[in-house]
Amino acid sequence: MDHLLPVQLAELQKIATSLAESRIAPLAAEVDAECRWPAHAMQALAEAGLLGLQVPGELGGLGQGLLGLCVITEAIGRACPSSALCFGMHCVATAVIAAKATEHQREHYLRDIAAGRHITTLALSEQGTGAHFYLPETRLRAEADSFVVDGTKQFVTSGGHADSYVVSTVAAGGEAGDFSCLVVDRDSPGMHWLDAWDGFGMRGNSSRPLRLEQVRVPAQNLLGEPGDQVWYVFEVVAPFFLIAMAGTYLGVAQAALDEAELHLRQRRYSHSGEALLDVEALQVRYGELWTALVKSRALVREAARRGDGAHPEALPFILAAKADAAETAVRLTNEAMTLCGGAAYRANSRVARLLRDARAAHVMTPTTDLLKLWTGRSLLGLPLL
Repeated sequence: MDHLLPVQLAELQKIATSLAESRIAPLAAEVDAECRWPAHAMQALAEAGLLGLQVPGELGGLGQGLLGLCVITEAIGRACPSSALCFGMHCVATAVIAAKATEHQREHYLRDIAAGRHITTLALSEQGTGAHFYLPETRLRAEADSFVVDGTKQFVTSGGHADSYVVSTVAAGGEAGDFSCLVVDRDSPGMHWLDAWDGFGMRGNSSRPLRLEQVRVPAQNLLGEPGDQVWYVFEVVAPFFLIAMAGTYLGVAQAALDEAELHLRQRRYSHSGEALLDVEALQVRYGELWTALVKSRALVREAARRGDGAHPEALPFILAAKADAAETAVRLTNEAMTLCGGAAYRANSRVARLLRDARAAHVMTPTTDLLKLWTGRSLLGLPLL
């Protein structure tokens, strides 16, 4: 399937894979064990120019779209899912900033992102609205040449480590149902990071709550026009986020398959000398898992291509892609636990870590159930909401 990639993207995939194997994978176990934000991974990606994946070429970026995003997050996710999540969220936020960027935003944010000097991320989710991430309750009011923000965000990836945060709010002075997005710079007065992340899986992504108390933001940091947040969420955030996460979970699934193959090839019975790979039942199971992964990857890349090409039927593919990748990752990591036997059940074995990371896919908003609902509604010509 990689042979179908454009030449430039194939080269970027090689770079990302090399970095993942040499600089990211060696510390993946420590990232998980210590809930350590993967600074080394983000630095390696910055040095390779990959932080500018979603920045237009005229600003020094790589100008990639959804296909590039899923391919690169898969390469990173195969080595360290937490690193892939942090990178993916950075890319989604970058795409949001770039979508309607003003000259100030192009020069102040996008050029620095392309140069590897700036990491950004999203701050959309809130406790009160849960999976309905498109309905923020955070308040925004205008004061002279600035805005003042009040509210609390949940599950902010790279929380406390990113240089900027794309924050969703109720629109200042707008009508009911109007929402806005703006960029909040790190360490702005009134930003308070709450409990450190200590999760079941994705333990290195520093997913923390952020309380915003009277945070003053320059008016030039507003993204688009007042009330544009719903447009950003469904036209930019949703496709880029879903494809980034689908790629990440393809990487998790591939890593699980790698571990299963390695165990089947290396494990032999001492009494007979027979290798596990010679057992027909295990050959069948391994073949089924490989097929499931290839099918899921084909769906994700087709969804990305349709999204990049503004295909009129891209939406159900994009919605289904993340849901399917999530189910594939959970299935393959669970089966790898069985195929690898007792070795997988050592505390924090690689397969066990992958299983924990994969399980997050179902509850990461939009949840798998919500995506399936939206897929069906889209195919039937019904409004998503």
